Amino acid sequence: MKLGVLFSGGKDSCYSAYIAKKQGNELACLITIHSENKNSYMFHTPSIKKTEAQAKVMGIPLMVFKTKGEKEKELKDLEKAIKEAIKKYKIEGVISGAIASRYQYDRIGKICEKLKIESFTPIWQNDELEYLNELIKNKFKIIITGVAAYPLDEKWLGKEINRDFVDKAVDLNNKHKIHIAGEGGEFETFVLDCPLFKKPLKVKKSKITGEKNSWRLEIDVE
Repeated sequence: MKLGVLFSGGKDSCYSAYIAKKQGNELACLITIHSENKNSYMFHTPSIKKTEAQAKVMGIPLMVFKTKGEKEKELKDLEKAIKEAIKKYKIEGVISGAIASRYQYDRIGKICEKLKIESFTPIWQNDELEYLNELIKNKFKIIITGVAAYPLDEKWLGKEINRDFVDKAVDLNNKHKIHIAGEGGEFETFVLDCPLFKKPLKVKKSKITGEKNSWRLEIDVE
């Protein structure tokens, strides 16, 4: 089946695309939404402009759209984006990286139902610990590009999701109820390499911004 990927450049959308391709589907295009609202309910924002570099090493066309990121109104922008992808690439469904957010899962599903296409959520309700271990097992190189929950601070930015990170994430979950996979927005990620990439990306420059427990890592990649 010809599918579009709702693509943020983070671990969830990349891994969902990877699973869909392994199942024999064609990844026809990537659909990225640039939100002006850093606290968007629907869209990942740290390093979102770097999806262009990821699309290039994946060899998949990228469609970029903008939204002001206003709650519920941003869904109309998402619907327009998917309509464009249907028109241009004849997609029959979209892939999203929803894992535990019922808000995202339901709304994407309703848009797909309205447009008469399939909604694919390959990691929906996956066990988060097993999921992180699968990312490592399948050689996904992922870094943290945003944090927004106590006790996470700027020292976490740039850290790679590896065995050490998983152990610390489990400990944080036990002590502070932080979602191990960051599904509650506790942390955001960016994929530097995975089986879908023809070559890995490298961070050539980075800048940290933020305060208290809300920090972002802006990166340039090559």
